[in-house]
Amino acid sequence: MILVTGASGTNGRALTEELKKRRVPFRAMVHNASKRSVLPQGVDTVEADFTKPDTLARPLDGVDHAFLVSPSSERSAELEKNFIAAAKSAGVTHIVKLSVIGADLHSTCRIQRLHRDVEIELQNSGMGWTNLRANLFMQTTLMYKRTIISQSAIFAPAGSSRISIVDVRDIAAIAAAALTETGHEGKNHVITGPKSLAYAELAAQLSQPLGKEVRYVDIPYSAAREAMLQMGLSQWQVEGIIELNEMYKRGGAAQVTDTVRSVAKKEPISFAHFAQDFASAFSGAAAATGR
Repeated sequence: MILVTGASGTNGRALTEELKKRRVPFRAMVHNASKRSVLPQGVDTVEADFTKPDTLARPLDGVDHAFLVSPSSERSAELEKNFIAAAKSAGVTHIVKLSVIGADLHSTCRIQRLHRDVEIELQNSGMGWTNLRANLFMQTTLMYKRTIISQSAIFAPAGSSRISIVDVRDIAAIAAAALTETGHEGKNHVITGPKSLAYAELAAQLSQPLGKEVRYVDIPYSAAREAMLQMGLSQWQVEGIIELNEMYKRGGAAQVTDTVRSVAKKEPISFAHFAQDFASAFSGAAAATGR
């Protein structure tokens, strides 16, 4: 049995859809029962909380493979380590962890440091492991919907940095392969999109499906901080995103890999295709179902 943690989140939801499409038995874990409604119909769903390790026994019962993901926060490493300990006690044999490109204990970026910290904990656990070191998600660009609708613009502090942005549906396809096939244990899969793009190119590729010109406007970190705080992000999350943008400007996210092709045995989704699939979501209509 496979357990998908964070099943109601962006990556977890994509993985539940992928596993259901493959007709693979799995259980979906959510931290709040109200989140069940966002999952595909008929999915075996259980409620549990990383902050309460005693709640993890039920979802882990009978599980041998698990997908580990948690929201990015100051407590992420602690919470994922809670799950690793509970999984080991439950007899899980293999964990596929969603990590980040460039995970490194010595990074200047806290998000890269915390993911490497958890990777090391997992590698020392005695269980089989696979790390999915994914680049920036295409789906994160949906956060610009409001300014795209009101000002036909994306505002971000990314400068001219290039990022091999990746669709979470491709990450889900790789996660499904790692959870259901042999040969993935002990590997770090670095997952990127098919091309490294600057934000100005992302904006241009949104223009055609939206039927209007979308501009990219580079903004200072001070303005970005204020906007993110107004969106409800914590100070820790805001500074983590600023540090990621600094890493982008140093070229740390420009690498392009063939992992989607070699592991998922499919062509990676381009940003142009993503923009077409999610055009209604960007324009404020009902969310697109995707490919």
